[in-house]
Amino acid sequence: MSDQKVMNRWLVVLGAIMIQFCLGAIYAWSVFTPALKRDFGWTVGQTQAVFAVGLAFFAIVMVLAGRMMPKFGPRCLAMVGGIVLGLGYIMGGLIDPSNFWAVFLFIGVIGGSGIGIAYVVPIAVGMRWFPDKKGLITGLAVAGFGFGALLWVKLAGAWCHLIDNLGLSYTFVIYGIVFLLTVVIGGIWMVFPPEGWKPEGWQETAPGTSAAPAGVNFKSGEMLSTPQFWMIFFTFVMGAGSGLMSIGLMKLFPMTALTGNGYEVLEASAIAGTAMAVFFSLANGLGRILWGKLSDSLGRKNSIIIMMATQGVMVILFQWMAGTPYLLYLGATIIGFNFGGNFSLFPTITADTFGTKNIAQNYPWVFLAYGVGGIFGPMLGGKLGDIGNFPLAFTICGIGCLVAAAVVACIKPPKKV
Repeated sequence: MSDQKVMNRWLVVLGAIMIQFCLGAIYAWSVFTPALKRDFGWTVGQTQAVFAVGLAFFAIVMVLAGRMMPKFGPRCLAMVGGIVLGLGYIMGGLIDPSNFWAVFLFIGVIGGSGIGIAYVVPIAVGMRWFPDKKGLITGLAVAGFGFGALLWVKLAGAWCHLIDNLGLSYTFVIYGIVFLLTVVIGGIWMVFPPEGWKPEGWQETAPGTSAAPAGVNFKSGEMLSTPQFWMIFFTFVMGAGSGLMSIGLMKLFPMTALTGNGYEVLEASAIAGTAMAVFFSLANGLGRILWGKLSDSLGRKNSIIIMMATQGVMVILFQWMAGTPYLLYLGATIIGFNFGGNFSLFPTITADTFGTKNIAQNYPWVFLAYGVGGIFGPMLGGKLGDIGNFPLAFTICGIGCLVAAAVVACIKPPKKV
């Protein structure tokens, strides 16, 4: 089947990057939080609640999308996801930003749902077209999710000053239109290869110490009954929760730490914005690609152990690094790099452990850990931030990552009953 005429598989990567570039807008949420607090009286907790509910619906709806893919196909799902995401932001821009519950609904619930519908598509399609490079291609497919935050933050802030010049409402509307059109166009190439197709010369093997035998594919119900699933799930909760808490506070906490060290408010704001929009965002995108490629050589399990251990140490240290610009940039880079690795390593360890055939149905269950982490991390940071105890939030999440590294080290290949 490898010699039959099929679509150029690299078009799938192009479409995947276009889609994920827009879906990554959820990571740009922190650029809106200062204006919401300053101009509309929002609390830190309210800003993090919108972020958290968006992440939760992202994860929950992704499970439903995976189950719908066999019926509707990946192209349809991607396009519907883009339409829902775009309309969420457009409707969010047509209401008064002081209305917390309206923003919560349109940007958080509806926008997050659109992301969940589309997100599973590039991962499932990419793994089918690139079984020989699962780690690298999954990393490339989701890299746009990390890099997208850089563009959306900078357009709203330092580059185009959309928030200052047009206001939050118009910025949401513009973003919604761009998201809708770009995801729909990228969805054109979201199709599976012909049944039985494989790259020329490639033979299926079972890489990694946590992998099931080659050709073994678990259905979702079978996967959920294994301890390996819950070990992977817990590890992802810790990796996601620590990174998402850091994202939610990457503007607010460094500003507090920097002003406490004698920096003026505007100067501290610029430094903190650079840490998030440049160092964290670029490292987040690069981490997806490089961790994916490294895992093709090191194995998924070893890569996750290294990633989680270094993340735990860095998140704990970040509370002392955030008040010094160069250390802040270093901390943001390492946290962003490791956080990005979650999105290439957990889909691929799921495929390696439970099989690639049902990845569209299985990975969303693993990805629910992202939703749990999306509630746990940002809400922990928001509540402790409101009482001025940011360091405790970083310490709790850092210890969780270290425990998770030990848990994933214990994963063994599952046995199908």
